[in-house]
Amino acid sequence: MQRYSLVAIILHWAIAALLAFQISVGWALEDLGARGFALYQWHKSVGITILLLTLLRIVVRYWKPRLAKLEGGWQGALASGVHVGLYAFMLGAPLTGWALVSTAKVKVPTLLFGVLPLPHLPLPASAHELAEGGHGLIAWLGIALFLLHVAGALRHHFLMRDGLIWRMIPGRSTALLIALPALILLGLVVGKAILPAPAPKAAAAVEAPETPENIAEPANVVEAAPDNAAANITEAAPEESVGPPPAWTVQPGGTIGFSVGNDGQTISGSFAKWTAAIVMDPDHPETADIKVTIDMASASVGDAYQDGMLPGDEFFAVAAHPTATFTAKGAEKTGANAYRATGTLSLKGVAKPQTIRFTLSGDGATRKVSGTATIARSAFDVGNGESSGGLTPQVALTFAFTAKQQ
Repeated sequence: MQRYSLVAIILHWAIAALLAFQISVGWALEDLGARGFALYQWHKSVGITILLLTLLRIVVRYWKPRLAKLEGGWQGALASGVHVGLYAFMLGAPLTGWALVSTAKVKVPTLLFGVLPLPHLPLPASAHELAEGGHGLIAWLGIALFLLHVAGALRHHFLMRDGLIWRMIPGRSTALLIALPALILLGLVVGKAILPAPAPKAAAAVEAPETPENIAEPANVVEAAPDNAAANITEAAPEESVGPPPAWTVQPGGTIGFSVGNDGQTISGSFAKWTAAIVMDPDHPETADIKVTIDMASASVGDAYQDGMLPGDEFFAVAAHPTATFTAKGAEKTGANAYRATGTLSLKGVAKPQTIRFTLSGDGATRKVSGTATIARSAFDVGNGESSGGLTPQVALTFAFTAKQQ
């Protein structure tokens, strides 16, 4: 029995397994929303891999000519047509997918298997609808051709018993005859196995933007109760020699982090570059003068794909608005070593009132600062695209650092 070359055999079964994986994954992607982001990147990476392997298979096909047909007539013509269609599918599906990503409104970067960046094709945005429709149509036709090809191979092996399938097996081994086709089933199973788990029903409980503020409010009532104490402080003030409030220098090692719910999961990240100018007497918080400037390009969630999206217009629009600032004049004490400052947050060209809460620990010239804030992202037009549909409306901000008195 004459066989195909070993290279052709390896490429045949590798492509078949990857196609099965793509079919299994692609079937579920549309229903996953934001939870399918990582899987979407795998889908793109495997698609480009299939494109490259198919090009290599075409080269091998002309280097090592195809074996003669074992069947003529309309059956042979149908088999040839299915083969041509499969090559068109293996080339067309990745190319239209690449075009789809390149023309999308939200520019999602592609790193093949998280390592190699794939540039966008130089196509106009108007081609997006055509690419999207073409990708879907080619996918369905490809599935039909894939099934016809498998059915044809089974027909030859079990009904005609002409040994055709042995031409794509490197040796006449029953083990290989079972193991190699099993790669197709393995591709389907792996694709199904890595699908994200369904979002928990309780995910809606994450959306409680007012809770931090409501919980903190009673502290103000407690503080307001001892009117005599407040009067005493006011009366005593003239007796004190209160100088200008001290300025503080933020020490290296501080952090500003953020987190947001995402279809029942949580995306957490941080800003690597930021500065803070702080003037405040902890005993007289009304003297506070705070300004924090954040380099928005330094945002990271620890995932190369998502990090590549953050600077874009859907999220931070870094090209037009490279920094965000929070400024506040004055603060108020809300408890033992606890404070609240209401100021203005300027982000993505929008300025809105914003409250932060923080605590101080330590004494003397060195203080440790930690605090939180809840930011309504829609107020700043952050997360305005299709890929943000699963994000909760509020972003939780945390910060911690050490400051030394100048």
